[in-house]
Amino acid sequence: MKYSKMENQPKKNEYDYLIIGSGFGGSVSALRLSEKGCKVLVIEKGKWFKAEDFPKTNWNLKKWLWLPALRFFGFFKMTLFRHVSILSGVGVGGGSLVYANTLPVPKKEFFRSGSWRHLADWERELQPFYETALEMLGATPNPRLEVGDLALKQLGSEIGRESHFRPAQVSVYFGEPGKTVEDPYFKGKGPLRTGCIFCGGCMTGCRYNSKNSLYKNYLHLAQQLGAEIKAEAEVPDVVPHGKEDGSEGYRVQFRSSTKIWKRKSFVTAKGIVFSGGVLGTVKLLLKLRKSSLPRLSPKVGSHVRTNNESLILVTSFDKKKDFSRGVAIGSILHTDAHTHIEPVRYGKGSGFWRLSVLPMVFGKNVFIRAAKIFADWLRRPLQNLKLLFVDDFAQRTQIILFMQQLDSTLSFSRSLFGRMATSVEKGKKPTAFIPRAGELARKYSRLLNAKPQVFSLEPLLGIPSTAHILGGAVMGKDSSEGVIDKDNRVFGYENMFVCDGSMISANPGVNPSLTITAISERAMDKVASR
Repeated sequence: MKYSKMENQPKKNEYDYLIIGSGFGGSVSALRLSEKGCKVLVIEKGKWFKAEDFPKTNWNLKKWLWLPALRFFGFFKMTLFRHVSILSGVGVGGGSLVYANTLPVPKKEFFRSGSWRHLADWERELQPFYETALEMLGATPNPRLEVGDLALKQLGSEIGRESHFRPAQVSVYFGEPGKTVEDPYFKGKGPLRTGCIFCGGCMTGCRYNSKNSLYKNYLHLAQQLGAEIKAEAEVPDVVPHGKEDGSEGYRVQFRSSTKIWKRKSFVTAKGIVFSGGVLGTVKLLLKLRKSSLPRLSPKVGSHVRTNNESLILVTSFDKKKDFSRGVAIGSILHTDAHTHIEPVRYGKGSGFWRLSVLPMVFGKNVFIRAAKIFADWLRRPLQNLKLLFVDDFAQRTQIILFMQQLDSTLSFSRSLFGRMATSVEKGKKPTAFIPRAGELARKYSRLLNAKPQVFSLEPLLGIPSTAHILGGAVMGKDSSEGVIDKDNRVFGYENMFVCDGSMISANPGVNPSLTITAISERAMDKVASR
């Protein structure tokens, strides 16, 4: 539904809703609130990117990495904590700029576990919103299996799980390769699209207009309805305007995230949607709970999950194999009831990760692991030198993404200097040494005449990596259980929502982007029209 004009339209710096962050939850909120006749402002810390702005390879660090201290304003961010290293996206469109396009629906256990399990029949409640999300994101099965996908299918056959292998559902336009056409998704209201050429560059930003990033669907349509998007800005403060519960609105401070001189600006809004992802939303809520929003639940920062992931880089000695061709994730294999693996690829030339890998070894402490690495070099010096000087790391390497639905949680707290710190909350701490992941990686490597390697922080410090950090502002029946209710409304405040990965209240065990989109669709569906 499109509104051509709004009655009682707010003044220039007054909005019905201010959305902090433009990832999956923020983009959904921007469109659906605009459709309801609301005046919407989206504030995004990162930059606007066009196809030509993305780097050709991830060696172009200034265009790829988000490191403001070095004046690098790319779209890929790496954040290191004591218990986990987090990979995330920054920019208009959030994680959709850098994610691997894949959109799986979690298994039944996800809907029946975690802090939200008793609040609704979630599998039934979310089913229509998953359908909407899949349609909006242009999800379709990957039509082309490449070398790494076929090897995964063979692995499935070897472990008796071939029937559990399938092409991934991905958010990519598969028209005639390289051919640009009128919008194929929204009856001409969307931008032009170009058929995927299977270059493997999805995660360094699609330079060929084929990836269905959020600025091509939800955000594009929201702008047509009047939503404003302010990039390169961050929000340090949200203050209730009038009554303490925010029922009379909020005064929001924002400032530049890229300029050295950060002049403060202010707007007012009747409602707030926090959509900055775990690293943005939880960090801000922890700060605001100590200052301008003291009614926030003490559960802010609790129930943080990592999807129990392991990222293993499998580098082949066979120069005839090219792992860079295809989409970022082309297939998926469910190896048992709680586990699945996906082959992940980067485009040709994007071999930055070669600087950060070591042989895959397991061990109880760093001394044992260091000894095993040294022994590996002594036993296989030529093999390791070949890997070190391989001609094109991206072409010769398939990354195995291993994820489990088994549950363990961390918590985030705010340190004395305003940074976030992690601690173990429940269960075992996230580990870089998952025996099943190592076993499957070795079997997969043998099929490809390859050797498994891992990011160096894992054997050196025992710190695992995740691209799917979740939780920290989870659902509960009241503020003693969670930060938000089952409709994503923040306990203690009126017209305040959380719609991003921090709301995820159980371990999905799969890539969470589709689930974030579906839950946000449901939350916005329950907001009354203006």
